[in-house]
Amino acid sequence: MKFTLLGSGAVGGVPLYGCDCPACQRARTFKDHIRRPASALLEYAGTRIALDAGLADFGQRFPSGSLDALLLTHYHMDHVAGLFEIRWGKGASLAVHGPVDDKGCDDLHTHHGILDFSSTLEPFQCLVINDIRITALPLIHSRPTLGYFLEVDGARIAYLTDTVNLPATTLAFLQSHRPDLMVLDCSHPPSDTPRRNHNDLNLALQLHKSIAPLETWLTHISHDLDAWFMAHPNALPLGVLLAHDGQIWHGLMPGDQ
Repeated sequence: MKFTLLGSGAVGGVPLYGCDCPACQRARTFKDHIRRPASALLEYAGTRIALDAGLADFGQRFPSGSLDALLLTHYHMDHVAGLFEIRWGKGASLAVHGPVDDKGCDDLHTHHGILDFSSTLEPFQCLVINDIRITALPLIHSRPTLGYFLEVDGARIAYLTDTVNLPATTLAFLQSHRPDLMVLDCSHPPSDTPRRNHNDLNLALQLHKSIAPLETWLTHISHDLDAWFMAHPNALPLGVLLAHDGQIWHGLMPGDQ
């Protein structure tokens, strides 16, 4: 099993257009610090499932027939932009699973081409694709949004972006189904002001402590959070990582549970 973060950035990415903050300057100088739209890829026994499709080169990364399914968290542009080109393609259709959202994004639903949006998911609905079990988890965001609990080969991954805090039902589910890896929204530096759509670091760390996964990767990271960590490089507790594009998790090693 292989789980790869294709992107770890918030809307606007890093570097942010027109910004000269330390994090944006660093990303322009060192490509390892570039953050593209938050997204991921799960691979297991020949099955490949993408999570979100905001990457502009989504079609180049995934030629026709190379994906078994796409899981969409929600229909904000930075999570679906890569679909606008490939929908006009030829060949096999691509199954797109996601939340019920009648508005979708622009005209994707009405002019869907090879994209198959027929399989919407309700909160806590389960879907099995080959040997991968997927549970849809409701999140708190400005659009209908789902996280995904992925169970494969004895490993459990919780993919939770975009959200500010978690609904009580989702929190209870994760506490009773303790994930081995939790990929969690964290867009903002620590703040005393409640955020509207995304976790700040304080809230993300509270959720890590409450759910107690073996490991947490922070994703959907803004240039502001990157700049804050440049000034506070030792702020994260053991077991919590600031994720980066291309980061890979290969599942559990013997003795991890």
